[in-house]
Amino acid sequence: MAKLINQNLQAQRAQADEIIKDLHELTIRIGNEELARTLSDLRNRIHEPFMFVIVGEVKAGKSSFINALLDTGREIARVAPQPMTDTIQQILYGESEESVTINPFLRKIMLPVEILKEIAIVDTPGTNTIVEHHQEITESFIPASDLIVFVFEAKNPYRQSAWQFFDFIHADWRKKVIFVLQQKDLMPPEDLEINMNGVREYAEKKGIGQPRVYAVSAKEELEGHKDKSGFGPIRDYINHNITGGKAPLLKLRNNVETSLNIHERIDEGLELRKAQYAADVEFRKDIHDTLEKQEVKSLKQVDVLVENLLAGYDRITRQKEDELSSGLSFFSLLRRTFASIFSKKAGAKDWLENLAKDMESGLNEELKAKLNSGVMDLADSIQQMAKIIDLKIRSSRTILKDDHELFSDIAEKRNNVLKELQEQFSRFVSRTENFTDESLFPDKSVISTTAATGSGLAVVGLVLAAVAQGMVFDITGGILTAIGLLFAGISSSAKRKKILAGFKTEVGKGRNRLEEEVSTNLKAYISNLKVKIEGNFEKFDLLLEKEEEQIARLEQMHDSIRKRLEAIAASLGREEEE
Repeated sequence: MAKLINQNLQAQRAQADEIIKDLHELTIRIGNEELARTLSDLRNRIHEPFMFVIVGEVKAGKSSFINALLDTGREIARVAPQPMTDTIQQILYGESEESVTINPFLRKIMLPVEILKEIAIVDTPGTNTIVEHHQEITESFIPASDLIVFVFEAKNPYRQSAWQFFDFIHADWRKKVIFVLQQKDLMPPEDLEINMNGVREYAEKKGIGQPRVYAVSAKEELEGHKDKSGFGPIRDYINHNITGGKAPLLKLRNNVETSLNIHERIDEGLELRKAQYAADVEFRKDIHDTLEKQEVKSLKQVDVLVENLLAGYDRITRQKEDELSSGLSFFSLLRRTFASIFSKKAGAKDWLENLAKDMESGLNEELKAKLNSGVMDLADSIQQMAKIIDLKIRSSRTILKDDHELFSDIAEKRNNVLKELQEQFSRFVSRTENFTDESLFPDKSVISTTAATGSGLAVVGLVLAAVAQGMVFDITGGILTAIGLLFAGISSSAKRKKILAGFKTEVGKGRNRLEEEVSTNLKAYISNLKVKIEGNFEKFDLLLEKEEEQIARLEQMHDSIRKRLEAIAASLGREEEE
C-alpha cells in the first residue's frame, strides 16, 4: 500500500520532532541518561514505519508467528531449535533484500514485502533467556514501539517471566498490547478456550480494559490451512486499525503519547523535588527562627542577671553610704579623734579603711551569690540553643529519596550535604574553642584555665562563670581601689560633703561600668555564638540557592513542553476523528 501523508501530518510530525528534541534536552539537563537515550531513539525512529514489537518466552513460537504473518513463502525470522542468543532482528521494508548488522546485539533485515511499507517488526529474544544486554536492548525498543504483540505458548500462557515483562511495559510505558496464543494446533479446542479466557482475566486484573486475545497456529498458516490457522482475525485487526493509510498518524500519536508519558514522569519527579526544596527552606527557616528565639531568650536572661547584680550592688553600696554619712557627722568624727588620742581605738582614718574593706567583703559575697545562680541559667539557655539545632538537623525531613528514578543524583547530593552538616555541627559542639570566644574576654588565662576543665558545649557554664566573675570583681575592685584612695587622701578634718560626694561618684561609675560591660560582653558572646552556629549552614544555604535556580529553569522548560505536547495531542486526536 502506498503511504499517503498529507501536508498537515507532515507539519505535525515536524512539530513533534521539535518538541521531542526539547524534551530530550530537558532530560539531559536533569541528568537522566536512560530517558535521554529513550528520547534520542524516539526522535531517530519518528520517520520509521509503525513498529510491532514481538515479545514472549523462548519456544513460544515468536519467529514462526512473524513468518506466518508476513506470508512471504519463506523464513524471514529464523526459527532455531535452540534459544537464539545472538541478536534482535528489526524487519523493515527495502527495495532489495539486505541484512545489516548494527552491533553485536541488533540486526536490521530489509525486505521488499508490501506490508513492510507501513509496518516494521522487531523480533526479540525470549523474556526468559539470561543473556547479557538482551533485556536492556529489548527494553530500549519498547518506548518507541507502537504495538506490543505478546506471544504465549498456547499450552501454558502463565509463565512468570513473560508477565513480569508485561508489567514493565504496561506500568512504565502503557503501550497498546495484543495477546497471541501460538501453537493452538497442539491443544484441544475446549482447553484452548480455557487458556484464552485465563489470559483475558489475567490481563484485566493487570489493568487492560477489554484485552484482545487471539489464538493462532503458524504451522497451519504456513502449510496453507488459512481457514483454521487463526491469522484471519489478526490480519483484520491490523487492516482495520493500522494499515490502509492510518499507520503514519497512529505512529505519530504513539510518539506523542510516549513523550507525554516521559513528561509526566518528569512532572512527578519535579513535584517531589519542589516538595523537598520547600521542606528544606522551611527547615532552614525553622533553624533561623529557633536561633532568633533562643537568642532573645538568652539576652533577656542576661538582662535579668545584670538586674540582679545591680540590685545586690545597690543594696551593699547604699548600706555603706548610710554608714559613711552617719560616721562623718561632726560629733562622730570628734569622738573618734579624741578616742584615738587617749586610747588604742581606731581613729577616723582607720574607720574609713575598715568601711572600705567591709564594703569589699559585702560586694564579693553578694555579687558572687547572684552570679552563681544567674550564670548557670544563662549557660543552660545557651546550651539549649545548640542542642535544639543539633536535634533539628538530625530530624530534618527527607522527601526525595536517593533511589529516585530521575533525581537520585540530586537527592544523593542533598543527603551528602546534610550528612556533612550533621558531622560538622557535631564537631562544632565538641570543640571548646567555639564556646570560649577569647576575642570578647581579654583575660585569656582565665579562659584557658576554665577550658582545661571541660570540653565543647559543656564548657559554656564554666566559661561564663569564670569570665563573668572576673569582670564583676575586676569592676568592683576598681571601685574599691578608687574609694580607698579617696578615703586615704582625706584627713579627719576634711569636709563631710566632699567625702560623700566622692564616694557616690565612684559608686555610680562602678555601677554604670558593671551594667554596661557585663551586659555588653555577655550579649556579644551570645550573638557571636549564634553567628557561629549559622555559619555551619553555609554549604546547605548554597545548595538551596542553586536548587531554587535549577528548579525555576526546569519548570520553565517543562511547562513550555507540556503546553506544546497537549496542543499537538489534541490536534492529532481531531485528525483521527476526521
